[in-house]
This record gives sequence, structure tokens and C-alpha cells, in this order.
Amino acid sequence: MRLFALRGATSVDRNTPDAILGATDWLMREIMKRNDLTPEAVVSCIFTLTADLNAEFPAVAARALGFDRVPLLCAQELEVPGSLPKVIRVLIHYYAPEGHEARHVYLGEARKLRTDLDSAQ
Repeated sequence: MRLFALRGATSVDRNTPDAILGATDWLMREIMKRNDLTPEAVVSCIFTLTADLNAEFPAVAARALGFDRVPLLCAQELEVPGSLPKVIRVLIHYYAPEGHEARHVYLGEARKLRTDLDSAQ
């Protein structure tokens, strides 16, 4: 087993708890499915949200999916003029077999962030 890291992001259409929790749930489920991950293999998750999202912590959705024993951190993304609004990002550190290939996941409007990564789409 070795330590890996992967990125993911998704977008929401409004700043509400339900929208943030729903989008985070979808993102985390896709990451787990595409990477054959379970919360037990995860070392930590760092979530960021753009400044226009503050109605809920994405970590709440992750805990509901079984990440309750994983260190989770939420932070505000750097505000860059012209950047994509209403985006939730995550950086996950996890253990997997040596031959594993991390599959980054970008959903919704956030797909525009990494069109260079085939595995992200």
C-alpha cells in the first residue's frame, strides 16, 4: 500500500445547505466509486468553497457517508477575478495498492476546471 492524493470539484447552483450537501455527496460518491475507495482507506480530506458558498460545511455530507473518523477540514478558496463561481473542491489523501491510478473527479460546471484530465470527466 502507498499514499495517494486526488482532487475533485463540483458546482452548485445556489448557496443553500441542501445544495452544498447534495453536491458534496455526489462528488464524494463518484470519487469513491471511480477510485474503489472506502472511508477506512482515507487519511484526510480538505474541502474548499468559493467565497459565494457559506451556507453549510461540505464535511457534514462526508461524515454522513462514513467519513466520521477521517480528519476533515473546510476552508475558503482564494478569490481570483474571473474564476468559476459556486465551486466546492476537495483534496483527498488515501492508501491504495502500489499499482493504483488516482482518478480525479470534476462534476457539473467544475468540469471546465480540468478539461486536460480525461480521468476527471
